[in-house]
Amino acid sequence: MATSQLLILISLFFITSAIGVVTGSNSLITVPVMFQFGIDPKVAIATNMFGLTFMNVGATIPFLRNGMIDKAKVAPLIWITLVASAIGAWLVLILEPKNLKLLVSIAMLFVAIFILFKKDSKNKEKKPLSEKAKIITFFLTFLLGIYGGVYSGGYVTMLTAVYVAFFGMSFSESVASTKLINIFSSLIATLVFMWQGLVDYGLGVILAVTMFVGAYIGAYTVTKISENLLRRLFVATVFILALKTLFDAF
Repeated sequence: MATSQLLILISLFFITSAIGVVTGSNSLITVPVMFQFGIDPKVAIATNMFGLTFMNVGATIPFLRNGMIDKAKVAPLIWITLVASAIGAWLVLILEPKNLKLLVSIAMLFVAIFILFKKDSKNKEKKPLSEKAKIITFFLTFLLGIYGGVYSGGYVTMLTAVYVAFFGMSFSESVASTKLINIFSSLIATLVFMWQGLVDYGLGVILAVTMFVGAYIGAYTVTKISENLLRRLFVATVFILALKTLFDAF
């Protein structure tokens, strides 16, 4: 890879990691760029997933320090995610590259539609979760975990919306919790990719360090801003990315 291309990737991965702490969907930008630089689709996805693991560690540290993650509440979601993401990573091994690129094209549209029709709760009072809400949350966590293992583009964005809509989390709590969950989603998928020899370690290590630093800075900033601003930033970015996807498609 040319030095200029590497510098572009480093800059892009740093910026998307810092902003993606709130918005997610880093991979919808970074992986297509890797495609454009001639990196094999499966290698691009695997190497990106390797970097995402470190990015999520960097993002989770400030949230844990600020007590924004309810570990007992998140624990069952982590176990579900481990199983689901392992299944998703195995699917990558049998999908054709053209199908992987198709996932890139439709993922952001799915996120945009999901956010558009999701009802925001106006009631600030905490209520006990119903069994129905828990079942829906666990089921969607499993489905999204499979997708997260396959590609991850838009995965955290959708997961954030699910936990706000169904699992009684505030927006900031959901943003924080999904970063911890995504450590395990990215890690289990990365282990499968490493076993198959799909990770480009030379590029992956550089991007991992870049993403860790960017995510740590982004998460530290998130702990200092308001819930309403977080939500507005999240929704605005989702729709900008959705429009970009439409533009790319047509």
